[in-house]
Amino acid sequence: MDLHELAAALRRDVADIDAYVGVLLGTLGEVLPIDCVSVQREQGLTARLRGRDGRVRALAVRLGDRVLTLAASDGRPMAEVAHEVHGVTLSRRTVTLDVWVELLAELLARRADADAAAAEALRRLIHRGHLE
Repeated sequence: MDLHELAAALRRDVADIDAYVGVLLGTLGEVLPIDCVSVQREQGLTARLRGRDGRVRALAVRLGDRVLTLAASDGRPMAEVAHEVHGVTLSRRTVTLDVWVELLAELLARRADADAAAAEALRRLIHRGHLE
């Protein structure tokens, strides 16, 4: 798996961070088991009355002992990387979106090396030309 191609595919369509987080969530849902991806949604009254899930506020990806969190706040990305062991956070740092994407690409590539289905989903992501 070429890390540079994967990182480039993950960076596409990042101009609208709210939409990007939603699209990334769908893409990661194809690649990773459900327990690796968690979502925080707004729980506004309007969304509940309409029977809809609230807008995605944050996305957390758990791969190995790393937890990568991406949130959208006022249209700006807030990216964080944590190191967790047995549910205990040993370190946490705020990073740029580029650093976050590079680390996500690296961790996904490692997963793809061990999982044929993940590898195929990542290949489709790269060759589609965008996340949608």
